[in-house]
Amino acid sequence: MFYLKTLEHEIVLEPIHFGTKMKIILERLVKEEVEGLALANYGYVVHVIEIPEDTIKFGIIEYDTGNVTCYVKYSALLLRPFINEVVDAIVMQCNNIGFLAYVGPLRIFVSKHSMPEDMLNGFDTERDAWVSDDKEVVICAGCAVRLKIKGRTVEQGNISAIGTIKDDYLGLIDDGSGELGE
Repeated sequence: MFYLKTLEHEIVLEPIHFGTKMKIILERLVKEEVEGLALANYGYVVHVIEIPEDTIKFGIIEYDTGNVTCYVKYSALLLRPFINEVVDAIVMQCNNIGFLAYVGPLRIFVSKHSMPEDMLNGFDTERDAWVSDDKEVVICAGCAVRLKIKGRTVEQGNISAIGTIKDDYLGLIDDGSGELGE
């Protein structure tokens, strides 16, 4: 799920940024451009940890503008969902076809067909919640669930996944009241 990786990024510096604080400005610009970005092969860039000075390579000065293209290698903390990985997520929205849960910036949809059999017809429209037949399990906005990622898609700057709570040891782990479930 979380891992460290060294990545490379191209950034354009304007002449106003040249000077004694150029490295500080370069670090700030790299963080602004890449943190929160979803990279197709690597996942979400959660945090830029380090930009070593010896990895900054200055390129060509543009004749018209005076801008300089820099190539920067940086180490970053990445969030990448793997197929069949079990994660704990917070439910944000329930509707009659399933629910949406989030693990940080990762959006995971769990269909009603990926829920246990005793919850298949258990959507309560008054509470916007999924309720089991025995009324012991209530999945609503704000509760925590343990789910397994069954698939993921990468779209323009966004990674989303499809999950299930149908397997053993998956499902509701906290009802949002602050007391831990079993």
